[in-house]
Order: sequence, then structure tokens, then C-alpha cells
Amino acid sequence: MTREAWTYARAGVDIDRKSGAIGSLVKQLAYRRKGRGTKVDAEGQFAGLIDFGDVYLTLCTDGVGTKLLLAEELGVWDTVGIDCVAMNVNDTICVGAEPIAFVDYIAIDRPDEALTAEVGKGLERGAALSNMDIVGGEIAVLPEMVKGLDISGTCLGYMEKERLVDGQGVEEGDLLVALRSSGVHSNGLTLARKVLESEGVPLGDSAPGLEGSVGMELLRPTEIYVQQVLGSLDWSEVHGMVNVTGGGMRNLLRLRRGLCYEIDRPPRPQPIFSLLQEWGSISDEEMYQTFNMGMGFIMAMPEDDAEAFVKGADNASVVGSVRAGEGVRLPDGISYLNY
Repeated sequence: MTREAWTYARAGVDIDRKSGAIGSLVKQLAYRRKGRGTKVDAEGQFAGLIDFGDVYLTLCTDGVGTKLLLAEELGVWDTVGIDCVAMNVNDTICVGAEPIAFVDYIAIDRPDEALTAEVGKGLERGAALSNMDIVGGEIAVLPEMVKGLDISGTCLGYMEKERLVDGQGVEEGDLLVALRSSGVHSNGLTLARKVLESEGVPLGDSAPGLEGSVGMELLRPTEIYVQQVLGSLDWSEVHGMVNVTGGGMRNLLRLRRGLCYEIDRPPRPQPIFSLLQEWGSISDEEMYQTFNMGMGFIMAMPEDDAEAFVKGADNASVVGSVRAGEGVRLPDGISYLNY
């Protein structure tokens, strides 16, 4: 009997329905502030833009998701703060903004000083890697609403207006440069957990190609790309940037419409991805729209700048190019036409 293949939707996260829910909420948000500091309408951006005179400010918010359930099961809490910071600052830099301040929000079922101290270690490390101050936060004790701990954060960024990278400058002939991920990062963990659960794979087990246990590999913190990406803007021309989070390669559709983003030479993903795919009988198409598949951040750049960037970075490679057409294309006929 052929077993049913796992999908993100089967695991409980339907990204198409999620997009619909986001759309229904956004339709209700019509009010516009009067006075200094007004919203800039920019479709598809990873961070909200605010016109503030000579500069743009940015705001974005995100959390760690069900990776926290792995931290709880493993009893390891000192890295999830890095994930919380990373998910926000990597969104911030997509428009060319520099992260400058961060606030965290922790919802917990009961006060636990030892646990929150461990979470704080990760937040501090993430802030240092991002050259950013944590200026405040909130711990809410919600025993009737929360079981365990949930954490999210909000990041403030800024940039000179001429430094804005809004993705609209992407053009045919640009190359797509991917920065290597550290692993699964903080997306698709619901699917990963369901696969392990259904196949009876303990988090403490080892597996071929992994340096440690399966659980610790999944808990590996999200890579922070702030210094590398912002440094590249000082000398290169960058037309668009994508943080490969929820939606995987479909995130490329947040760049300029009416073009084809062809990834014809994807890097070999880390072993954890092939293990999850094998254990869960997951299709290639589902893998590339759920996980980052080794590509944590993607930049669209002119050919000369792309080649220079890759030559000077040991974690970067050219994975494709921008062509005439529409959507995202990968080998073996995989394509995505909507975000």
C-alpha cells in the first residue's frame, strides 16, 4: 500500500488559506495617518515602510513558531531568541534598511526565571549579530490562554531614501544569488514535526549526514544576514532581495511582477531536507514551497556584481537568473505562479 505523502496543508498549515486570511484582514485597514511619518504603499515588501522626512523607517514583526515545541521537548532554550531576532532583521534588510531597535513579546503560562534567562541569551546574541539594541519588551503571564511559552518580536529599521531596494528594479538578465541557510531556520517546522511523529523518529536519534541528533539539527538557529547584506549595498548594485521564509521559493513572487525567476542550479540542500523528504514522502514541489532548501536569502543583481559578490563570499552561489515570462521556475517542471 502506498502511504500518503505529507504536505504542509496535511500537517495543518495551508499557505494558500493563510494568504486568504491575510488578505481579508488587510482589506479592513484603510485609515492613513495625517502628519509626519506616513505609510508608504509598497506591495509585497517584507517590512512596512514609513516616510520620515529624509529617511525611511521600517517596521516588521514575526515569531519563532512551532520550533518552540522542539525547544520545549529538548529542554534547550538558549537559541530561540536568535531565531526571533533573525526572522525580523532578515525581513528588515530586504528593503536595504538597517535594524536599529527591537522589542520582544513573551507569552508564558507561568513565570519561570531560569527559562526566560535562557531565552534572553539568544536575544542578546541575535542583537549582537545584528548590531541592534533591544529597547524593551513584555512578558505576559497567560495561564488560561498559553501552554508553555511563545515569543515574537518587532524590529525598527531605517535607511536613507536613495538606499531603498523595493524589488521594482529587477530586470531580465539579473542573476539570482543565494546565501546559504544554516538549515531549516524557523519555517516548516510543523510539517517536519508531523513527519517525525508519523514515522516514529525520536528527536534524540542520529541520522546520516547530521552532526548531532535530528532534534538539535532542527533547532539550529536561523542565520542572520544583516552585516553581509548591508555591507554589499555599499559597493554593489542590488535590484531586489528576498528572505526565504514561509512559502519557500514562492517568496520570489514578491519582487517585480511580469518576470520569470528561474532557479536552474539550486545548491545541494543540507542532509536534513532530504531526510525529511524521504521520511514523509514529500514531493519536490512541496519541499520548495515549504522549506528554504539551503537558500536562506536571495538577491537579484546585475551579472558583474553577482559574480563579484559570490567570489568574495564563501556562503553564496549563483542559483539562477531573471528571464522573460511569469512566476518562479525550478528544475523538473516545478513552477509557482502565485504567492
